[in-house]
Amino acid sequence: MLQLLDITKDYENKSLLRGISFTVAANETICLLGALGSGKSTLLRIIAGLEPPEQGTVFWEGQDLASVPAHLRNFGLVFQDYALFPHLSVFENIAFGLKMQNLPQPEIRRRVQEAMAHVNLSGFERRRVTELSGGEQQRVALARALAPRPRLLMFDEPLGALDRALRDRLLDELRGILHATGVPAIYVTHDQEEAFAIADRVLLLHEGEIVREGSPSEVWNEPYSAWEARFLGLGNVVEGVVRFQFGKVEVETPAGVIGLGCGHAHQAGEKVNLLLRPSGVRIAADGNLRGVVADIVFHQDEFKITLESGLYFYLPEAPKIGEAIAVSIPPSAVHCLA
Repeated sequence: MLQLLDITKDYENKSLLRGISFTVAANETICLLGALGSGKSTLLRIIAGLEPPEQGTVFWEGQDLASVPAHLRNFGLVFQDYALFPHLSVFENIAFGLKMQNLPQPEIRRRVQEAMAHVNLSGFERRRVTELSGGEQQRVALARALAPRPRLLMFDEPLGALDRALRDRLLDELRGILHATGVPAIYVTHDQEEAFAIADRVLLLHEGEIVREGSPSEVWNEPYSAWEARFLGLGNVVEGVVRFQFGKVEVETPAGVIGLGCGHAHQAGEKVNLLLRPSGVRIAADGNLRGVVADIVFHQDEFKITLESGLYFYLPEAPKIGEAIAVSIPPSAVHCLA
């Protein structure tokens, strides 16, 4: 449905977006995940028609949208700050865009009630938005975007101002709403937990380029690069040198020697980056990594153990700070990165 082809954008004489190309299929929710300032919001503005790219094309069902102004694209936008009118009621906020389209009053009322039902706000019509909680205000913003029956929904860090518990609850509700309405969506965030909870497909944006895309499970379980592993917080990224010992491939790191069974072709002396997943390890006298415990933090049902080297692991029982320990890392927790 939506296709971006070779989108490039400069900002203050520097390249912000470089050759961005991707598609959004019918009923699909994709997430643009990247650090703050990576150009995610600018990309949404280009899609919405609020600013032009230096080069590249935005298509909708094969139609070039370059000559179509923003108000005729029928794309909905939901922002972090809600952008509601404080002097208007919930009903009036949701109806605002419909009135701009000069729809008949009965049709406006029907669409507003339909949108409010989708976001579980039925009965709030006469409430002032200033009387609502942050989560309720965000639902009003979503209902306002849904009411015109947009062809595409775009979310720009929509839950960034909410606390974690409310954010998690709204994420579940939002995913259900998108599936129920069937509206394709682009969700922009710098929070990987949000991205993996909401998206059918995740696109990682780094230094103006899409460096990885795939389903949430693919991106989480199969990182391609050291940057990706660090950005997603997948575990410890360590550098090492390949060596061959008794027919086995090993990597010598500052923390110890780690066996490698990735199936890639390696040469002795080659420098590699490894991802060491922090879960599934155990303390063992003959463990392949050694260090001194620098910090211990209780984390849900286990302990996060940080060594003086900066490496961290999750263990069911806590050693003592200052204690020298050795940990055994299972092969399944070791990943070779580009």
